[in-house]
This record gives sequence, C-alpha cells and structure tokens, in this order.
Amino acid sequence: MENDIGVVLATERYGSAESWKYFARDGVVERRRDGSKGESRGNSIVGVFKSVFLPQGYPESVSDDYLQYQFWDTVQAFSSSLSGTLATQASLRGVGVGNQEATVAAATVTWLLRDGTGMLGRILFAWRKGTKLDSEAKKWRMFADVLNDMAMFMEILAPHFPACFTLIVCTAGVFKSIVGVAGGATRAALTVHQARRDNMADISAKDGSQETLVNLAGLLISLILIPLITDNPVLTLSLFFLFTMLHLFANYKAVRSVVMETFNEARLSIVLQQYLRDKRILSPLEANQREPVFLEFTKTVPIRLGVRLQEVVQSPEELQLALKNNNMPYLLGVRNGCICVCLGPKASVHDEIRAMCQAVWISSTMSPPAHTEPPTQQQQSHWEMVHESHKLMDTIFNPFLKGVEAAGWDTKRTLLDWDEWRVEWKSKSN
Repeated sequence: MENDIGVVLATERYGSAESWKYFARDGVVERRRDGSKGESRGNSIVGVFKSVFLPQGYPESVSDDYLQYQFWDTVQAFSSSLSGTLATQASLRGVGVGNQEATVAAATVTWLLRDGTGMLGRILFAWRKGTKLDSEAKKWRMFADVLNDMAMFMEILAPHFPACFTLIVCTAGVFKSIVGVAGGATRAALTVHQARRDNMADISAKDGSQETLVNLAGLLISLILIPLITDNPVLTLSLFFLFTMLHLFANYKAVRSVVMETFNEARLSIVLQQYLRDKRILSPLEANQREPVFLEFTKTVPIRLGVRLQEVVQSPEELQLALKNNNMPYLLGVRNGCICVCLGPKASVHDEIRAMCQAVWISSTMSPPAHTEPPTQQQQSHWEMVHESHKLMDTIFNPFLKGVEAAGWDTKRTLLDWDEWRVEWKSKSN
C-alpha cells in the first residue's frame, strides 16, 4: 500500500489540529491529510469554527482555563442580552413610546440626562477605582455584573413610578456607566492573563466575535419574547428574575474558573498563611479556588502599599524603630489601625512580595477587637510586631519564594496595588 501512495517525505501539523503528509510519487510531491475521509469532513467543520471564534493556535496559545471561562461567559452574556431587552422595552415605554400624550422634546431631554449622568459617573469611577481593577479583577468583574442587573431592574420598574422616572433612569445610567468601565477594564486584565503568546489583540477580537454571535442569538429569542411580555408586567418581572439568576450563576462560575498565576493581596495572603500553618505551598489552582470573588467594603486591618513616609513614621525616633532589624528597601509601620508600607526606589518585585508578606503577617497577628492599652503602649507593641516580622521573613522568605516558584507561581510580576510614592531615607549609620 505504501508503494501505491509513495514515500513519505515530510509531515506537518497546524497547531494541535489536523496533520498532513507529503509523498513522493512518480517524481511529483503530493500533499494529503492524515486520517480518514469522514474525519476530514468533521475536522474541516471544526477547523472553520475554531478559525472564526477561537484565537489562532488554540489551545496552546491561551491559558488552560480559557475554554471553561468562555463557556460561562457566553451563558452570562446570553442571559444578560435577554434581560437587556426587557429593560430597553420598559425604558422606551417610560419615555413615551406608544403614548400619544408624550412629546418628543420630553423624551429627548430624559434620554440626554441619562446619558450625561452616565458619562460623569464613568469619569468619576475610573478616577477613584481605576487602579483597583487590575489587582482585584475577579471581584470587580462580579461587582460589575451585579450592578448591571440592579440597573436593569431599576429600568424595568421606572415606568411604574412616573414622578420619579427621570431620577430612576439617570441613576440606572450611572450604574451602567460604572459597569462599562469595570467590565471592560477587568475583561482586559483577564485577556492579559489568557494570552500565552502575547496575542491579546487576537483573543480580544475573537471574544468580540463570540459575544456578537451570542447577542445575535439573544436578538432572535427577544423577537419571540416581546409579543408575550408586552403589557404583561408579571411575566416581564418573572422572566427578568429568571434571566438574572442565570446571569449571576454563570458569572460566578466564570470568575471561579479563572486561575491566575500572579499574586494579588488575597492570593498571596492565602498561600502565605497556609505555608505558615504546615509549610505547604498551595498551587495556583488551589489558591484561586479559595480566593474571595465578592468585594469586601470594610477590612479589619487594611493594608496600604507605596505610601508617603509621614504615614509610616512621624518622628526621627520612629524612623530608627522602622529601620531596626531592617536592611530591606522598604519601611513598615502601623498607623491608625492600618498597616502602611513605604517603598524605596530600588525595590525589586521580590522585595515587593516580601513587604506584602510582612504586612499580611502583621495583619493576621493584630487582634480584631479594639485595643484597651493606651496609645503609647499600642505603638510600642506595633513596632515590636514589625521587628518580629523582619526576623520571621529573614527565616522563611527565601524558602517560601523558591516554593511558590516551583509550584507554578509567576514571581516576575505582581498584581499588588502599589501607589507611586518612592522614598529614600538615611540609614542609622548616617
């Protein structure tokens, strides 16, 4: 049989997809697919689907969690599209579509006010929380989707409160603008995580194609739903709550499926505390499964990174206390129940990880209840904890760092929320 086909000269493969063989026969080079004809037709259909909707080189060009995340992201986008149809219909009815007494001017003013307040909300939110979206992408992604459902619920209820209609839709517009900033920024952060060949643009483009296909499917379903829900508020609310529950569940599963290999505060805290308990290093998968995905608006002992020097020390004596047992390019202190870290200009990424480890240890050591000691004694005990943390890190940090690298963590960069202040200080010898 091989003599009939010819001699195999070479074999080629497109990524992990089909393979081809080159044969020499009668002085001519022939190229043939490796496999049966039935498999070829199936592979051809699958190959077209992959080329249209998946990044080039899939699955090698993306992270291992890509497919699971995209599946649940598709489900949430579909349910959100259907909920959006219900909200849009309610908004149009509220501004007077179908009402002969409504004026075009009044509807236009309402729409402009909604858009204007949304623009202001977008700017303010990006200013106040833009730096948090990288370090806590999962939490803000979940927050954005919950807020989006709240905004659509308000739009559905707005026509039933004509006196407050403009206020309600403007508030919903602000919420949706925040959703746009938080959702878009966190999606970009997740794209950086998914890209394994610096192919962020390709992943983003194919994600847009997937979302467009889902929205098209949602549009077709919406054409069926609209005649059923018109003038039927009970069915409208029932379907909205059904789609919202599916939307939130799919979002939770999508965020939970993401396995990031870089440290943020939550993941580093989880890995470090496990190491301090039993010397075991958690893998990225284990730590990500334990990472909280809902925002915590209040923390018992907050940690602030990259602060000004005056937030760590307020006297030469305190500066000497901060330098005690410390030969690292950062200073730690506790001020008003908050752990503050002041970073030097020559600090490396490993120095940042070490500083964060110390801050996490101090945070876990400080007791949640209010202190009963006088302020002076509190400060003395705080400095003792800082000194103890330096001694602890001198003992455990190097083995800990080698362990996390061996477990698959990326220590070349972090997602810790450092501010931009950098300070040079005089040593004790000076």
